Amino acid sequence: MSDIILCKTPKIKETPLILGIESSCDETAAAVIRGRKILSDEIISSASVQAQYGGVVPEIASRAHTDAVDEVVSRALHSAKVKKEELDAVAVTYGAGLLGALLVGLSFAKGFAFGLGVPLIGVNHIRGHLAAAYLEEETLEPPFVTLLASGGHTALLYTKTETEFELLGGTLDDAAGEAFDKVARVLSLPYPGGPHLEALAKEGKPTIPLPKMLKGEGGYNFSYSGLKTAVINYVHHAKQSGAPFSAADVACSFQHAALDILVEKTVEAAREKHADTVTAGGGVIANEFLRETLAGACRKAGLKLVLPEKRRCTDNAAMIAAEGLIRYHAGLFSPLSLNAEAYIPLKTS
Repeated sequence: MSDIILCKTPKIKETPLILGIESSCDETAAAVIRGRKILSDEIISSASVQAQYGGVVPEIASRAHTDAVDEVVSRALHSAKVKKEELDAVAVTYGAGLLGALLVGLSFAKGFAFGLGVPLIGVNHIRGHLAAAYLEEETLEPPFVTLLASGGHTALLYTKTETEFELLGGTLDDAAGEAFDKVARVLSLPYPGGPHLEALAKEGKPTIPLPKMLKGEGGYNFSYSGLKTAVINYVHHAKQSGAPFSAADVACSFQHAALDILVEKTVEAAREKHADTVTAGGGVIANEFLRETLAGACRKAGLKLVLPEKRRCTDNAAMIAAEGLIRYHAGLFSPLSLNAEAYIPLKTS
């Protein structure tokens, strides 16, 4: 396949009509935005099927995407009340994620863009999470500090421009979302673990002493491996010795230890960078305890907080379209040779 761009360089519009497609895991999603305004945001999920196996089965996810992608795109166009011929570009996740799942969305997007003669825009899934804040507040402009917390990444970034950011620090081992899922599994909670652990934590108290990762150390880096191991050891020891324990207290104590440090270091980073605005993105940002704690800390510090609504924190296509808008304005279009990538480093530009 050649490296040709799918169309001639278009005349750049201020508020283009962009279709976003997301298929990196178990959500098949499509959305249409005009500029930063969301016209539609549709999702078909295979999570209920994956839950029967205790997690995502790549082959099942790929087949589900194949069955759903045409329908979800049709829904998005219908909900937006636009015709496909009106689109100015098609943005699609090309990584990171499950290769088979990514290839379904990417292949569909290539054909769709080629048939319409509009640009294809490949989007890094993680940069989509960062761009979700622009949909929450249409007037948002850099610079600002961003907290990224998802299943695969945990990092603090200083966003300089829409296309460039500085990585202030990140996880040295497990990501926050990964730790949530593993602790949920130890507590025998169903998939997906994060929301179930959050619900259980509301019934408990943070009475169990657990390590807080790199508190006051390591700059803006994080470490979740030790915390995860401490919880696993606590639960296993209690079960093996026959000692009673409260799963709700374990969940609540873990949640405090895992999330308090994210809030503390985010505020510290904003102060150091003299930024007056904080944003956040990634699936963990849907956690209500984190949202409330971060909001309270930002108010106390005199910082403006822009939080995407919960459904824009988990996987969705609107955020992919939002990053597509940034790349559209920068003229960063993708060729037919664009391939899916299971892993993409957190690039700063």
